[in-house]
Amino acid sequence: MSKKLSIIAIVLVIVGAIAGGIFGRLPMTSSADTSMTREKVVADYREALAVIDGNYVDKIDHEKVSESSIQGMLYTLDPHSAFFTRDEFRKLYEDQQSQFYGIGVSILQHRDGVYVQSIIPNTPADKAGLRYGDRFVEIEGKSAKDYSSAEVSKNVRGERGTSVNIKIGRAGVEKPLEFNIVRGGVPLPSIRNYFMLRDTVGYVGFTGGFQETSAEELDEAIAELKKQGMKSLILDLRGNPGGLLPQAIEVVSRFVPRGQTVVSVKGRSRYAQSQELPAVGDKTENLPLVVMINGGSASASEIVAGAIQDYGRGIIVGTDSFGKGLVQRVFPLPFGTGLTLTTARYYTPFGRSLQKDYSSGSIYDYYTNHDGNEETTDAKPKPVGSPVKTAGGRIFNSGRGIEPDLKAPPLAPTPLRFRINDAAFYFVRQLVAGQIKAFENFKVDKQNYIQTIEPNDLQISDKMLEAFRAFVVNDKENGLSSENINSQIDYARARLREELATANYSTEAGYQVWLEQDPQVLKAIDAIPEARKLLGSYTANK
Repeated sequence: MSKKLSIIAIVLVIVGAIAGGIFGRLPMTSSADTSMTREKVVADYREALAVIDGNYVDKIDHEKVSESSIQGMLYTLDPHSAFFTRDEFRKLYEDQQSQFYGIGVSILQHRDGVYVQSIIPNTPADKAGLRYGDRFVEIEGKSAKDYSSAEVSKNVRGERGTSVNIKIGRAGVEKPLEFNIVRGGVPLPSIRNYFMLRDTVGYVGFTGGFQETSAEELDEAIAELKKQGMKSLILDLRGNPGGLLPQAIEVVSRFVPRGQTVVSVKGRSRYAQSQELPAVGDKTENLPLVVMINGGSASASEIVAGAIQDYGRGIIVGTDSFGKGLVQRVFPLPFGTGLTLTTARYYTPFGRSLQKDYSSGSIYDYYTNHDGNEETTDAKPKPVGSPVKTAGGRIFNSGRGIEPDLKAPPLAPTPLRFRINDAAFYFVRQLVAGQIKAFENFKVDKQNYIQTIEPNDLQISDKMLEAFRAFVVNDKENGLSSENINSQIDYARARLREELATANYSTEAGYQVWLEQDPQVLKAIDAIPEARKLLGSYTANK
């Protein structure tokens, strides 16, 4: 980014903000500063940049200075107005379009590198022959030994039709294998999996954000689950960071009749006029509904959960949502960069503000206050806004995101369980490579991409558990003992089955195994009778 572009970009931000009237907060000024104009702001920036150019000890990186200047300015407004570099801006659009360009692998970082966790079918990685458990050794001739998952992801992504050279280490193969893979489209669906739980309960894992295909994906999942006998639905929004507002409205419209307000948008710029946005469409699903949320559920996810809760259309289970009720508009800038600027606020149908307080504390505190693993009680009291009474008679306070009707803490992570997770991966990596003695028949040459797993499939026998225990004792780097495994034997068995399902089938099949003992999912299943009562009351009062 040139020096000229640095000035152009910042001018566009300042002029756009002043013209649109969308500065959320302005710096404190004295009466003498009332003559501040956009021209003076630009002139001050030019002068400051000239002083830096003429006097700083080293050469100036104008691109870095520009990016940090814009980002710093946006941070004075709110935590969600942000500047995007060229790469970040491209990724933003990819995420909204339900597809990006790369090689098509799910990856996970372990103690000695980044490994392939699963292959996405019909992608370049699938066609090239990558496998579960492959470790990234080199990417484009550079060692990937110390790369994080994010760094590996960044380096294997790129423009469609371009190639990337990688070397991988494979269990049972002495030397690294080299691949030249041409990048192609990789799907990014909103719904990562759906399947039947017990007692005619259907599960939809709506965890991939709200994108252009979200409502269509939900329709397909519900239709297929109905064919399998679904009588009630669990919609899992845990970890769903939000996305496109029109898709959130479409999703709510599957459960709330046409014309009912889904969300209120209150702003003051030409980009976000205050309005109430109603449900659309002519068909609603007459199913008992449980919606799952946690600290990773934000924005569009909270709009969906808030509307369902306000109308008493379903039960909300889990932990408190993130609390993001600020509306961002995307503004492209020159040379492929861009920014998102807050232009309005979201409110539930009955008037609850979704946005938690950000007036005090750091950006770090704001984003780490909810990590999706919080307990049912909080160390710090939450800010209390005005009370709002829902259709079901419950009272919730505004400005706190969405509070669940039924609190359900997640399975508590512990250092010991983290080590068992790592050990299970390394064991199954060797197992499916045919390297575990007496279990050579478990060798897998290629995942077959089944998304759901049958209840009795891939059960972990006592003999295999004993082999895992021996493997753990021999692997000195994981710091585990036989006693450690014995103290967490049920957990270890579940983790082994999850890894084995992932290696044989897919990430989705592995996740299904994990959900079988997820305490939040079990709580959601238990809430189905209450959801059925709510549906009866909701239908009678329409």
